[in-house]
Amino acid sequence: MIYSIGEFAEILGVTPSTLRYYEQEGLLTPRRNKNNLREFTDYDIGWAQFLLHLKGSGMSVTELKKYTKWRSMGVETIPDRLDLLKKRKHLVELEMQALQQNLDILNRKIEFYNDQLEGKKYEFVLYPNEEADS
Repeated sequence: MIYSIGEFAEILGVTPSTLRYYEQEGLLTPRRNKNNLREFTDYDIGWAQFLLHLKGSGMSVTELKKYTKWRSMGVETIPDRLDLLKKRKHLVELEMQALQQNLDILNRKIEFYNDQLEGKKYEFVLYPNEEADS
């Protein structure tokens, strides 16, 4: 199926200006019809969704451009792409660990306040598993 830039943007949940920017940066290369209007296909949806996932993982535009270039070069760049994805995965895992720690502290603080409201009085300790400094 063929999609206009507006339809394509709606499918992806982004703005047309985002798609124009991605095209300007070489991340997307839509066909042009006889009126020079952009045309996107179902194949473009999968690629654009993958790009958005990479971006959502914290990948920079520079990294996205590198990955896109390597993809266009073919299978000989699979090791480079794999390495880039593994590095990004590691960074995402570190971010997830930090977020989990923040969530745990929020949950403990909420529990503390609920306990306070129920009349249970004690002091909140930010890091209860750490030994006190001697």
